[in-house]
Amino acid sequence: MFTTHGPSVRELAVQGLSSVERGYDLLAPKFDHTPFRTPDRMLDAVEETLAQREGSFGAGLDVCCGTGAAIGMLRRLCRERVTGVDLSAGMLAEAARACGDERVDFVRADARALPPALADSYDLAVSFGAFGHFLPAERPALFSGVHSALREGGVFAFPIGAPIPPGSPLWWAVAGFDAAMRVRNAVWRPPFVMYYRTFPLGGVRADLRAAGFTVETVPLEHFGRTPQGAPRWRLVLARRGPTAFRGAPA
Repeated sequence: MFTTHGPSVRELAVQGLSSVERGYDLLAPKFDHTPFRTPDRMLDAVEETLAQREGSFGAGLDVCCGTGAAIGMLRRLCRERVTGVDLSAGMLAEAARACGDERVDFVRADARALPPALADSYDLAVSFGAFGHFLPAERPALFSGVHSALREGGVFAFPIGAPIPPGSPLWWAVAGFDAAMRVRNAVWRPPFVMYYRTFPLGGVRADLRAAGFTVETVPLEHFGRTPQGAPRWRLVLARRGPTAFRGAPA
C-alpha cells in the first residue's frame, strides 16, 4: 500500500476521517496503486463465468464503479452502452480519463437512489468491492434500485467470499477493523461507513429475493475451495423476473 505511487499514511488518515464521498475524492488519483482496487484475477474469473453461462449482453451497468476497474470487462461482455455509476466525482474523473470509449458514460449518483433515467435500461449490472459501504438496512434500497435499472431478464452479478473461519488470524483482523470503524463512527463526524462483516450470503440472498430477483450462486473455481469443500468465492447471479438461469444452481 505504501509504495512510491500509492497514498501515504497521512493521506489515508485524512481519508479515513472524511465522509465516504470526500474520502474517495481525495484517494482517487492514487486509488489504483492500493490493494483496494479489485484484482484483475477476480475480474477475469467473473468475466469468464458470465461469458460461459450467459454469452453476451446488451447494455451494462457498473454500480459503484470507482476508477473503472470493471469497465473493460463490461465493454467486452456488452454489445451496447456501458455506464459506470459512483458517488465520488474524483473516482469518476479517473475512470473517464482512463476509458476514452464513446460507448461508455459515467453518472455521479448514490447507488441507494439511482436516477430514474437509468430505469429499464440495462441487461447486466455488476459491482465489485463496494458493499462494505452499505449498512444492512440500506441493502433493500440498493437492490431495488439495481432491479429497476435492469430490463426484464437482466442479471445483477457480483462475487461474494466464503465466511471467514471464526478465530482465524484473518477473522480477528477483520473483526478488529470493524470494531475500530464502529468506534470511529461513534465519536467522529461525518461517518465513514466501511465494514467487512455486514454482507453475509444468507441475508443478501433474502434481500435480493425481496427486491424481486431470482437468485442463484455459481462457484468461482478459479479460487479453489476451503478445507470443508465449500467454494472460497461464489458469483451471485440475481435475475430480474422469473426467467430461469442456464445450468443448475450451486
